[in-house]
Amino acid sequence: MDLIYESWPWYVAGPLIALVMFLLLFAGKQFGMSSNLRTMCSAGGAGKVADFFKFNWKEERWNLLVVVGAVIGGFIASQFMSNNTVEINPEIAEQLSNDYQINSAGNAYLPPELFSTEQLSNPFVLGVLLVGGLLVGFGARYAGGCTSGHAISGLSNLQLPSLIAVIGFFIGGLVMIHAIFPIIF
Repeated sequence: MDLIYESWPWYVAGPLIALVMFLLLFAGKQFGMSSNLRTMCSAGGAGKVADFFKFNWKEERWNLLVVVGAVIGGFIASQFMSNNTVEINPEIAEQLSNDYQINSAGNAYLPPELFSTEQLSNPFVLGVLLVGGLLVGFGARYAGGCTSGHAISGLSNLQLPSLIAVIGFFIGGLVMIHAIFPIIF
């Protein structure tokens, strides 16, 4: 069981990801999570309202299993295979505590100072979550896919737009955490 509990080294996980990507490429499929929203909307009948959702969603239902597997796997891992502690650099934990009053760093996957149900009663936090969710959804569609689709599937297919998108994702993340997050919180 230690093999499952511990992080896998890059020389094991990397080739496994490459093998999966090769099999998907061989099967003519592309991996990505955000495209599943389009598939679910199409399956729910959204094609009657917007042409964007008019396609044969049954050809993409295999990718819905990836989402189901991720949800089930995440639940199993968090409930049965974790002690809910996260190893974090002590300097980062100190910075989070001093600069952002996040004192639970290392004690939970998601700090309750940001992600607890009590925070949802704060209109400001709820607004930030709603606006952030809309921006992420819009950005994923505008970029033609999400981080997992571009970074894993697009880069493995040597697609230049995916490289540009991934560079943009990293720049956006750095700007968010170093410039916008301190202003918001």
